[in-house]
Amino acid sequence: MDTNASLNTPADIRKLIRGGDYTGHTSGFAPGFVQANLVILPQKYAYDFLRFCQANPKSCPLLGQTEAGALGHPALAKDLDIRTDLPKYRVFEHGQLIYEPTQVLDIWRDDLVSFLIGCSFSFEEALLADGIEIRNISEHKNVPMYITNQACNGAGPFVGNQVVSMRPMKPKDAIRAIQICSRYPSVHGAPVHFGDPAAIGIKDINRPDFGEAVSIKAGEVPVFWACGVTPQVAISNARPDFCITHSPGHMLVLDIKNTSLATF
Repeated sequence: MDTNASLNTPADIRKLIRGGDYTGHTSGFAPGFVQANLVILPQKYAYDFLRFCQANPKSCPLLGQTEAGALGHPALAKDLDIRTDLPKYRVFEHGQLIYEPTQVLDIWRDDLVSFLIGCSFSFEEALLADGIEIRNISEHKNVPMYITNQACNGAGPFVGNQVVSMRPMKPKDAIRAIQICSRYPSVHGAPVHFGDPAAIGIKDINRPDFGEAVSIKAGEVPVFWACGVTPQVAISNARPDFCITHSPGHMLVLDIKNTSLATF
């Protein structure tokens, strides 16, 4: 299915997903528009999680949050239903992943606060525009993601190591990617590392913790960005009694433009 050929707007994509007609990853979807990671927590945990985001802005660049029980965020997307508009969710109980549904209507609660966090899929557009290949897009795969040995700044019960996403590039393109992505702090900004994966605790680059492995060609180096899956590691450690997140790579497509997040 060519998802981009027949879908013109983020609202079209959300409608398709809401109807249960698409449940795959969203890499390469809606060129020009922001995609977001999602964390939904009971209100009693919201303040500490907000502090975790503020303490780790590279991994958790906060685009917005809702009031308790709210189903949308009009400033980021019109006609949004947070319960249905992602292709796949994750449901945690006491820090353990229980299942991955395609909607959470039946488990929604009025005390839930939603956090929308910037996603690396957004800066990929700027890299492509500069002629830099994005391997997960060209190979039609979910971006590979890895848990590192780099500790985040803790906040209350939320502690854990940083998760990174990886895109292989020639060294000259990696330098250019640093320059380009530095203009997009709201979607993770510049890479946090490139070169030897072992330096950040990654034992096997071909076995990501989330997503899918992509090919790394001769003369290329792996380039790593802070990733919005980082909160899921912190949630596993914090063990809240209930939590909903996006499934890695299955993002919320928003109405705002990537260019609106750029700083010059």
